[in-house]
Amino acid sequence: MLTGTLFSIEEFAVNDGPGIRTTVFLKGCPLRCEWCHNPEGQGFRPEVMHRPGRDETCGYTLSSEALAARLRRDAAFFRETGGGVTFTGGEPLAQPDFLLEVMQLLGPEVHQAVETSGFAPGPVFDRVVAAADYLLFDIKAAAPALHRRCTGVDNALILANLSRLRASGKRFAARLPLIPGVNDSVEDMRAAADLLEGAGNLHRVELLRYHQTAGAKYPLLGRPYAPSFDTKAAPEVHAEVFAGRGMDVIIL
Repeated sequence: MLTGTLFSIEEFAVNDGPGIRTTVFLKGCPLRCEWCHNPEGQGFRPEVMHRPGRDETCGYTLSSEALAARLRRDAAFFRETGGGVTFTGGEPLAQPDFLLEVMQLLGPEVHQAVETSGFAPGPVFDRVVAAADYLLFDIKAAAPALHRRCTGVDNALILANLSRLRASGKRFAARLPLIPGVNDSVEDMRAAADLLEGAGNLHRVELLRYHQTAGAKYPLLGRPYAPSFDTKAAPEVHAEVFAGRGMDVIIL
């Protein structure tokens, strides 16, 4: 059995896929989004968070068998509520062998969703798509230059994997973080809609508004939080761009 590194398991999640779910946060991510809400999920190794009055180690290892056994305990509850397990991060595809082994151990009795930035080798992405019941695909920015500036990586691989996902027929939701003055303009939304239009397996578009609490964890890790955008501004929300093209859209 393989071991992986996690930083949280949260139960009763209602915004991470269909029904009521348990969300598993895998540690490690190749992106460095300016607005990252979970900076403790970026590094692959455990690290210390300095909370008031106590230090807390963030990150721990668990075998695939132990994790699957813990998640299987709620299989009956998942069936009754139409829920399941969602793997996120960090970037879960950055620990692909561990992720896939856990998914195989869970089997078809547990509905399994994976949230990903899409930044992973094509063969890895294909294997995860094939194993999952549902995908949550993050679109940070459609324009390559903007994507590089705000995440630190080019999005050519991400867009290629989005095309693979569309062709797979696997049901998915597109998740767009709305960051004020960065990727929330009408033009940005139109560019994202262009990437999604005509995808028969697109379940819905989820618009995630930036929250001012995003920077709260950085001081606990001894890191500065100084993004280039106005953290006090409210992002624009242009749901009509997607709705006007016949896509279901929700605002979270």
